[in-house]
Amino acid sequence: MRAADEAALRRVAHRRARQDVQRKERVDVRYSTDEKQAILAEARRHNLAGAHLVGAIVMAHLHGELALPEQRTAIDDLIDEYAALRIQLARIGTNANQIAHRLNAGGEAHPVDAAVLAVARQLVAAVRQTVTAVDTAADVAATNCRAA
Repeated sequence: MRAADEAALRRVAHRRARQDVQRKERVDVRYSTDEKQAILAEARRHNLAGAHLVGAIVMAHLHGELALPEQRTAIDDLIDEYAALRIQLARIGTNANQIAHRLNAGGEAHPVDAAVLAVARQLVAAVRQTVTAVDTAADVAATNCRAA
């Protein structure tokens, strides 16, 4: 699965809000065994119920927030690639913070700890700048998409 597709699915699947009243209406859909297994596997991967995943995707499409594959534009892909990139950058920043925390926690210092800590600080600063740039670019792309 492409990073853009992964980001779009994650964004849509977790956006579906709970309602004050229980959802009682049903729509029956038939899937092949393979299709059902694929839906349930994807739902498990996102820690969702299969019905929640399917409902979220359908409602997102109806609200214009998720295009069918043949309706996606290059801007949709770009926005979702930015979202995936941001997740990866955040993980790098988390790892750098864990390194810095470990080195700042005290204990017996090794001769290279000061150098590693300095590099970790530089990495965290670079990741913050990059995340800001990615957020800005994604916002511009989304704004241009809405204006088009």
